[in-house]
Amino acid sequence: MAVIVFAVLVIAGIVLLFNAPMQRDTGRRPGRIAGVVLALVGLGGVLSQSIVSVPAGYVGLKDFFGKISDATLAPGIHVVNPLLVIRNMDVRTQEITETANVPSKEGMNVSLDISVLYSLHSEQAADIYRTIGRDYSKIFVIPTLRSEVRGATTAYEAKALYTSQRQAIAQTIYDNLKPIFADRGITLEQVLLRSVTLPNQLAQAIEDKLKAEQEAERMRFVLDRERQEAERKKIEAQGIADFQTIVSEGINQNLLRWKGIEATQKLAESANAKVVIVGGQDGLPLILNTKD
Repeated sequence: MAVIVFAVLVIAGIVLLFNAPMQRDTGRRPGRIAGVVLALVGLGGVLSQSIVSVPAGYVGLKDFFGKISDATLAPGIHVVNPLLVIRNMDVRTQEITETANVPSKEGMNVSLDISVLYSLHSEQAADIYRTIGRDYSKIFVIPTLRSEVRGATTAYEAKALYTSQRQAIAQTIYDNLKPIFADRGITLEQVLLRSVTLPNQLAQAIEDKLKAEQEAERMRFVLDRERQEAERKKIEAQGIADFQTIVSEGINQNLLRWKGIEATQKLAESANAKVVIVGGQDGLPLILNTKD
């Protein structure tokens, strides 16, 4: 340990300072200079070991000869016991990407590409270091993730993994992992199911089925639209027929005869027309317009 070396230098410097031999011819003690230098170097080294810096995004753990204190150091500059060793633990969000071959509900092997975002509780960093160590991701996070992914996919069919149920599967994995991680002092932030790879034949069969379902849905839409258009035309035709019925019922022979009389009267009163009026077969006037 560096602090022990520096402490030895301080002691050696002090001893040399007070016990340096005297030269007979000069009466001086040149060893004192060396003692002062050693003492200053050792003292500077001890002081340097007492000042530590914890980077942003980390917490510092106090290690006193293998014993980890529950009290942690926040990011920044700290003055500590020079005999302490400060071990920094990363509490930032970290990502693990895992590709797993897992079985579906039908027992078919499916390849999943999954990512997990997590971070370490700063208050429980000391417990993680004591029980698992710094490499807790490989020792705990990854094996637990693999186990839960395998357990979650067995509840879903391959089609669900490949299509609309992907988010539900990711949520199931998240719900299962979160309490397990929390018990260890780890915050599970998000589970992302990035891609699903099925056997080629199965993937093609699912895609063909989806295309057929989409085509059937499209045809249902077309039929509904045509049915609505036919209903609209039927209503329009019924309206026209009703209108014609009303008009035909309102026009009778008496009305036509009266309109004919009105027209005859107007022509007769016109100064620019010469007409000959004779009786028609239907009782209406027959109007012959003659010009000079």
